[in-house]
Amino acid sequence: MRLTTKGRYAVTAMIDLTLHAQNKPISLADISSRQSISLSYLEQLFSRLRQSGLVASVRGPGGGYHLAMPSERIFVAQIINAVNESIDTTSCRGKGDCQGGEICLTHNLWQDLSERIHNFLSAISLADLVAKKDIQQIAQRQVEQLLTLDDNLRAGAC
Repeated sequence: MRLTTKGRYAVTAMIDLTLHAQNKPISLADISSRQSISLSYLEQLFSRLRQSGLVASVRGPGGGYHLAMPSERIFVAQIINAVNESIDTTSCRGKGDCQGGEICLTHNLWQDLSERIHNFLSAISLADLVAKKDIQQIAQRQVEQLLTLDDNLRAGAC
């Protein structure tokens, strides 16, 4: 299994959105600043997340994104699936043609692992993640770093 940046960034961005969307939409630029993820990459990811019904967009001034349902109902596996990421540990992408068109000796082992990973990630909601103390501390640190950077930029502009 190889979870690429697409899946990792999508989960990270959705956690950020959950943490910061207090009854107002959050801009992708804000998520980009806090998480150091390219704005254009976030736009691609959020297009897929919106199509999957996990987020909704608000247009106009003060617009952005918010969760399309409660964070308790959005699970990590859904986010990864929404951005077309695979949680498949088989070398044949689950097709069973690993060895010259036939199942290899370890196919069922890797297939079982894929199912366990998917089940594990299907049991973790965004609400579960944002309730973790370490995630809240990291989010607070990120906000403080941005505020310090903003203060430094303003002081230099005067």
